[in-house]
Amino acid sequence: MEIPQPPEQMYLVGNMPTEGNRLLAVVGSRKYSNYGKEVCEKLIEGLKGQPVTILSGLALGIDSIAHRSALANNIQTIAIPGSGLDESVLYPTSHLNLAKEIIEKGGGLLSEFEPDFHATPYSFPRRNRIMAGLADAVLVIEAEKKSGTLITSRLATDYNKDVFAIPGSIFSKASEGPHMLIRLGATPITCVNDLLEALHLEPEQQTLNFDECTPDELKILNLLDSPISRDELFEKARIEIQTLNSILMMLEIKGFIQETSGLVSLK
Repeated sequence: MEIPQPPEQMYLVGNMPTEGNRLLAVVGSRKYSNYGKEVCEKLIEGLKGQPVTILSGLALGIDSIAHRSALANNIQTIAIPGSGLDESVLYPTSHLNLAKEIIEKGGGLLSEFEPDFHATPYSFPRRNRIMAGLADAVLVIEAEKKSGTLITSRLATDYNKDVFAIPGSIFSKASEGPHMLIRLGATPITCVNDLLEALHLEPEQQTLNFDECTPDELKILNLLDSPISRDELFEKARIEIQTLNSILMMLEIKGFIQETSGLVSLK
């Protein structure tokens, strides 16, 4: 009811978002990178135990990763597909089992379309306005400049909702969308604490666990016994600069390091 042209009716299978939860729509490219997948998983993992419901569109790519990450961390998730909700038409058909798991674990499926409605190219932008209207905030992980993902973020801005974006490599087409959004005023998210702060949630105190770090990540962490500049870190690590920048970005996303006043340090 907070958006122009609200749907005349909504169909629900499963549960509505838990009352009092912050509703975070997570959207991104169908053709995601390993970086985008890991960022999505780590950020949603960082929301475990928080009063948050993850919204997404059940689509291939980042949408399904967001749903599965929420399920893996016992976070409620709601799917808003671009089709009706009957199993015979649910789109995409490859995610029918994912949809069932969402319902079984306390989430739900929502659609304004009749239960037997087949998805069309026009139903997805209409679906995006529902997602943006429901959400308190929209998180864009990866998107090219011309993509349906950016429709959701534009609608969220029109509806006066918060828009967050993940910075990425300047050499990646998938980073063009988020970087454009950041230039236009979206909040850059570089770690779990950034996301919690943007959602006005308090971070839980956690002990850092480096067990899942790659050998290169551990190499960098071992060099951070005191704050150090990127240039000095590059000389000591002897890792290609583009690779080093990617490692530092991922370590910051994971919440292990921070960069202030040009110096990189452990958190």
